[in-house]
Amino acid sequence: MLEHGKRDLVSIEDLSTAEILELFHHADEFRGNLRAWSELCRGAIMATLFFEPSTRTRLSFESAMLRLGGGVITAADEKSTSRAKGESLADTVRVVGGSYADILVVRHPEDGAARVAARYARVPVINGGDGAHEHPTQTLCDLYTLWKEKGRLEGLEVVLCGDLRYSRTIHSFCYALARFGANIVTMPYPGFELPDYVLHRLRRDFGVQTAAASVADLPGIAGSSNAAAYLTASKPHQLALFTNLTNIEVNRIDAIYMTRAQRERHSGEETKNYPRLSRSTLGAAAAKDARIMHPLPRVDEIDYDVDDDPRSVYFRQAELGVPMRMALMAFLLGRIQLRATRPGTSSVSPGIAAGAGLRCSNERCITNNEGVRYLTRDFRLREAEAPPVLSCAYCEREIEARFVGHAQDRVVHRYNSAEARRIQPQHRVYFESEAQAQAAGFACREG
Repeated sequence: MLEHGKRDLVSIEDLSTAEILELFHHADEFRGNLRAWSELCRGAIMATLFFEPSTRTRLSFESAMLRLGGGVITAADEKSTSRAKGESLADTVRVVGGSYADILVVRHPEDGAARVAARYARVPVINGGDGAHEHPTQTLCDLYTLWKEKGRLEGLEVVLCGDLRYSRTIHSFCYALARFGANIVTMPYPGFELPDYVLHRLRRDFGVQTAAASVADLPGIAGSSNAAAYLTASKPHQLALFTNLTNIEVNRIDAIYMTRAQRERHSGEETKNYPRLSRSTLGAAAAKDARIMHPLPRVDEIDYDVDDDPRSVYFRQAELGVPMRMALMAFLLGRIQLRATRPGTSSVSPGIAAGAGLRCSNERCITNNEGVRYLTRDFRLREAEAPPVLSCAYCEREIEARFVGHAQDRVVHRYNSAEARRIQPQHRVYFESEAQAQAAGFACREG
């Protein structure tokens, strides 16, 4: 029984920075002798509910639980589950998270699905990857690997290369790197740049500033894009870098994080001449001390003859996933305690039921797919003024609300009008446009 209510890991933000570092030390302890912990979670059952293909994530979780002495039940093929019959994710986790299992690991193709699972399950839920949204346990493994290789995270220069738009791993990793004070160099394949909503969150929540980057020659990947960018947390001594028009020169690299093209989420986009890391890349002076990372599976973006280079750590990343996930599950099940404080209270307001108002703009969001049957559209107010910014409570995609209506008198006003400001929060209904408000039956009046 969990003493203080369940904890979920839907986003990397569900763990504080101090908790993450403490989990690293527990992972080190587990890794010292993987066979010594078979009594820690004896009697506990983990269910892996995977509605997308997986090898490493599912098997490493199952291995981790078995090494902790627990049991495993799995639904590894969507076609063999009741989802094929039309059952909702909410109903599935209600059942499996009842007497069937004590902790759930969920992978799902729709953004925000893990938040739905966490809301409806009575037991802890771990996000094993939800659409293009987040993959927080991969991020924990990536951070743990980098921390062990370099001895620190703050101040590292980390290059992210390839498909940065659709890779949920990249999105989670960016947020975590920013929190730990690492610098990020993005080198996307053209058309697959980091999404604007990720950049906006990095600026708002972590004080990250962005500048054009000039990266030292890295054959095979440096010429893949002319959109290289340098992202760094705001620090007084760095502010001068961003007040001129010159590129930030990047001549030292601590890690190169390669990603495959996420073809399962593309809409037929061309990926010809996708970046490919080879021995010639590693021969560059800037890569002398770099670690080569990849969340796997690899397709053809890293040559096989790079595997034997001591700087290539992607298979070690996969190996470290077991002790890292052991530590996480033991914590969420209440079998180990962390001294670190949990994340602070969010500045985000309580939920706002959209009613006839906003609709999430992310077509891959679960609220626009399976969730239309049973989910109430739910948003969080991120910024109250000029104009209000709200984020979907499930996939976190942000929307500007330029019109504010009164739920009772069904009249809508521009967000900056005196009339809009007089509407009490409990009566507010937000809209992106006048047309959206009119379609919902609201009369429009100028402020």
